Amino acid sequence: MAKDNAHIKKMNQALIISSIMEHGEISRAEIAKVTGLNKSTITVQTGELLEQALLLETTQEHNLLGRRPISLSINPDAGYALGIDLDRNHAAFMITDLLGKPIHTESVGLATMDYHDIVRLLTQYIRHYQGEYDQAPHGLIGVTIGIHGLVDHQGQVAFAQPPIDQGRHLQQDLQNQTGLRIHLKNNANLCAFAESVYGHPRSNHLLSIHLGSGIGLGLRVNTETLTGYHGFAGEIGHMIIQPEGRPCSCGNKGCWEQYASEGSFMEQLSATKHRSNISYENIKGWMQDSDPVTCRLMDQYYDDIAIGLNNVINLCNPEITILNSELLRLHSNAAQDLRSRLRSTISNPHELLISELGNQACVMGACAYVIQQFWGTPRLNFTAVRK
Repeated sequence: MAKDNAHIKKMNQALIISSIMEHGEISRAEIAKVTGLNKSTITVQTGELLEQALLLETTQEHNLLGRRPISLSINPDAGYALGIDLDRNHAAFMITDLLGKPIHTESVGLATMDYHDIVRLLTQYIRHYQGEYDQAPHGLIGVTIGIHGLVDHQGQVAFAQPPIDQGRHLQQDLQNQTGLRIHLKNNANLCAFAESVYGHPRSNHLLSIHLGSGIGLGLRVNTETLTGYHGFAGEIGHMIIQPEGRPCSCGNKGCWEQYASEGSFMEQLSATKHRSNISYENIKGWMQDSDPVTCRLMDQYYDDIAIGLNNVINLCNPEITILNSELLRLHSNAAQDLRSRLRSTISNPHELLISELGNQACVMGACAYVIQQFWGTPRLNFTAVRK
């Protein structure tokens, strides 16, 4: 019985928090109308949340006689979330408040690929942020790490770069070192979550494709991320688009990421131009100057993206398809160009967009996941943060 009461209490608080977050400021009477909860329940639950410094009370101005109504809002500074994007060569860190507003970001290079060195580095930074924000009522509320690889439902890494697989227990090792709750999630799924909560919270069918060193897909249906039986769904980069094509690290040949990932494009461009360390600024300048080599390779790159994109759209039939790519962001008409190459009469994208979040999407999604777990709400809406 006690467990049932605790569960009901948690659900009621989540409803209240969701309604406050949705409206920004809202009175107790309005919460009752929105949620269907009775006024006494709302009074008790909001009283507890106020005692925990999670809510703020403000008196509304009005010109009518009588008592001025009191509004409730989220206290954004009651606690802070830490998101980490752990990529092959660097780790990006972001701190947000409880409403998803970025407070601090930084990125550090990974000078080593040794597992124990990576654990030491992550522990050092997590402890640093714990100390920075320990004066907040709830301090650092948790950490989510975006993994560029396979993460199962238990938070175990099956494969990733840098090498945190092979039976390693990154989640448990970091929890033991920091005492915080640590979540490990696939980076593409976190990108999709960020696109949903920061840009399209009303969409019930959102597909996000991240084009980076590889290619990952995150699919949001209603309030859930589809992860598959083991948790490995979304490895769309290993869809074969060229039979007997270029060899891939997965063991197959002709995988999509060997043609349409940013990593593959950079390799092709470097080999053709006989130079290394090509930057996005270099590419932007060459495109503006109509450099024939860059333009030819970019045109082929768009064709290769379109082949896989056509397959994914036919498979998933999404409402919104978002491509996250720094290369595509260099071209103002990238979405229109790609759409023109999708010639299927069966299934076309309802809405095709280039991500506005760019390389911050994973780490923003990581922070949002921490906040969602903290509040226990099925939906988040941080669109106001970006206005």
